[in-house]
Amino acid sequence: MRDAAAAAAGGQQYPASTLYVVATPIGNLADLTLRAIQVLSLVDAVACEDTRVTGGLLRHLGLDKPLVALHQHNEHAASGQVLERLRAGQRVAYVSDAGTPAISDPGAVLVAAVAQQGLRVFPVPGASSAVTALSVAGDVQADGFVFSGFLPTKAGERREALLALAASPRAQVLFEAPHRINALTDLLAELLPERRVTVCRELTKQFEAVNTMLAVDLPAWMQADAMRARGEFVLVLHAAPSVAVDEAALPPAATRALLVLMRELPLKQAVSLAAELSGSPRNALYEHALALKKAGDQV
Repeated sequence: MRDAAAAAAGGQQYPASTLYVVATPIGNLADLTLRAIQVLSLVDAVACEDTRVTGGLLRHLGLDKPLVALHQHNEHAASGQVLERLRAGQRVAYVSDAGTPAISDPGAVLVAAVAQQGLRVFPVPGASSAVTALSVAGDVQADGFVFSGFLPTKAGERREALLALAASPRAQVLFEAPHRINALTDLLAELLPERRVTVCRELTKQFEAVNTMLAVDLPAWMQADAMRARGEFVLVLHAAPSVAVDEAALPPAATRALLVLMRELPLKQAVSLAAELSGSPRNALYEHALALKKAGDQV
């Protein structure tokens, strides 16, 4: 394996005093790139999110490197240790537990600190769960995508965050933990019942599963099999479909009420009250509200 890596990637320059940000597999060890193996073979030390995880990876490759623990709780302090090594002329790799570092994982503070000191940072690309999920979502409506990561844990903040994402013409990539996945799918079904969602579980691992359905169907689908709530989750909230709202179908009083209420209240509450006051269909008001919000954001 290391011989193949050297043959494929050994011809490239790997300067000293450089931080190499190395992507590692998100589940399947076979996804480690030959260039990543070559870099890990060459560096003088490896900074990592969890020394136990990275130590296991290095042992699998037959490598023994000094490890520097650098995680979300010590990133500022540990960055100083990495800088000392770089100033001494060493090559240092940084890896997170899985995937590409500094994307919903530690690493960004370290990269910023190295760049601020005028030292070099080289990327070694590879697996990314966000891009992997997007590649199998098949969202033909999306105008690009946004990586939103984990939504707030507090119920009210989570609701508002999801409503804010709903108006976007871009696909939204979300992460979720197993103990909160049911709460998220319930909320998606409540707020965006007609929106398509791709649920990716255990990507690249033995029990990998990718399923796309309307949000309204998610709770029943989750409850049908307890295994569906286990593992690591990446969700793609498909982009809002382009819907031409027929304003003429809404009474002027309804649209006026909606405008006034949207100035003072969260979108969902404004729509509910406007529907109750005017007797107009909630769905039509909601689509009109999303269109108004999108237009306001683009001004």
